[in-house]
Amino acid sequence: MSYNIRLAEKKDMTAVLNLINELAVYEKEPDAVEVTVKDLEIDGFGAHPKFTCFVAETEANVVGIALVYMRFSTWKGAVLHLEDLIVSEKMRGTGLGTALLNTVVKYGDQLGVKRISWEVLDWNAPAINFYEKKGANVMRDWDVVHLNEKAIKGYLKTI
Repeated sequence: MSYNIRLAEKKDMTAVLNLINELAVYEKEPDAVEVTVKDLEIDGFGAHPKFTCFVAETEANVVGIALVYMRFSTWKGAVLHLEDLIVSEKMRGTGLGTALLNTVVKYGDQLGVKRISWEVLDWNAPAINFYEKKGANVMRDWDVVHLNEKAIKGYLKTI
């Protein structure tokens, strides 16, 4: 099956959100997505975009995305963070994930980043195998730390 990978446009954000929701279901967090199409449009296409998104499409249907943003490492310098690489279930195994990851790595190289980083759930063996085959180092000795919105408010009450 043929597909085209391109930079996302504002009009793609409904399809992007649909894929985000599909991922949330796959990751057993179907009610966790709070972002809206409007949020994606404002944050991705406003005066100061907070992310860059690549979409993969077949016959004008978005079937995959890679959403990235810049970070800074005190050890390495500029880092590109891959927030999500999502391939619709019907397109898995077609090479689309590789094509999207290739696009992200080329983009990071063009930006001159020192590292591209992302997280993967420890139970997602297919994704871990995919990333390790591509040469990524899955760092199992690091834990991801988050303060969610409620925790931020609670923290602020203590200072």
